Amino acid sequence: MRATICRYSCFLAILAIFPSIAAAQSAGTWAYTGSLSTARDGHTATFLNNGLVLVAGGENVVAQTQIAQAELFNPATDQFTDTGSLLTTRTGDTATLLNNGMVLIAGGYNSIAGDLAEAELYNPSTGTFTQTGSLETPRSYHTATLLNDGMVLVAGGYNSDGYVASAELYNPATGEFTATGNLNTARDLHTATLLGNGMVLVAAGYGSAGVLMSAELYNSATGVFTNTGNLNDARYSHTATLLNNGMVLIASGSGTVVRGLGRHLPTPTAEIYNPATGAFSLTGDVNTARSEHTATLLSNGTVLISGGPRHTSTKAVTSSSGSPVRSLVRNCTTRQWERSPLPVA
Repeated sequence: MRATICRYSCFLAILAIFPSIAAAQSAGTWAYTGSLSTARDGHTATFLNNGLVLVAGGENVVAQTQIAQAELFNPATDQFTDTGSLLTTRTGDTATLLNNGMVLIAGGYNSIAGDLAEAELYNPSTGTFTQTGSLETPRSYHTATLLNDGMVLVAGGYNSDGYVASAELYNPATGEFTATGNLNTARDLHTATLLGNGMVLVAAGYGSAGVLMSAELYNSATGVFTNTGNLNDARYSHTATLLNNGMVLIASGSGTVVRGLGRHLPTPTAEIYNPATGAFSLTGDVNTARSEHTATLLSNGTVLISGGPRHTSTKAVTSSSGSPVRSLVRNCTTRQWERSPLPVA
């Protein structure tokens, strides 16, 4: 169950840096590009092998409905054009570029069916979505990580039963999901990063105990998750970026708790994970604390961090059984969309 409150119309400028905007790149400034055909929030954006960007799904924050229509962004023309529509409307899903050039759309949520098990494939050659095997466990706000063997690891998330500990592997050759080892800590709004050694680092997130600082490693050879060192600061809706030196940069996210107010504020802290030692160490803070942002490794080895709300809040929502549930809310003060954690004691 989710609820939406304090909804306002929100039209976001789509900003991008691409080779076609050479002047903006050289000056280190942002430049406007073409607008999306459909305003949306909570969508996915996937860079395709043909150089186009697939934007799919999300939510229309005015109509309070999820979106099936997808679009392609062409960096050569700086324009978006419509492509095929998703078979199932969704937000909070994942989109993973497979080695065969297709895009796997998995899980998510819509207001009619709830948390989804359905998955589909986008074929750039035909511009269409087709059904593929379903997840064994419905989930949203999970992670999906392409492994070195071409399989996709889907881990964690949230559904009507609560936080999800299970993980699954998608095999593009068979189009099927199969169960693999469970996370040691059920979580959503976490990150999952493929390391140079082939293992996957699952870091932080939100679980039944609240904001998490724990981290785990997935070994694809054994199908087992094992605990690794804890983060210094608990956080969720952060970013994790694999650096050229093989380490992982964890940046910002929500986690600072204001007791009594039921609020989580973004933290400016950042950390580095060292796979050789299995430990996190603090590094320089970001200049502006944020969550639900993006972090992109640039060709010169630096990381571009952009977007994300600077303020978040937790609002309690009660189900028919009287227990608190997660909700998609809009903060009336900041006018930012937030999928709230459970209330803070």
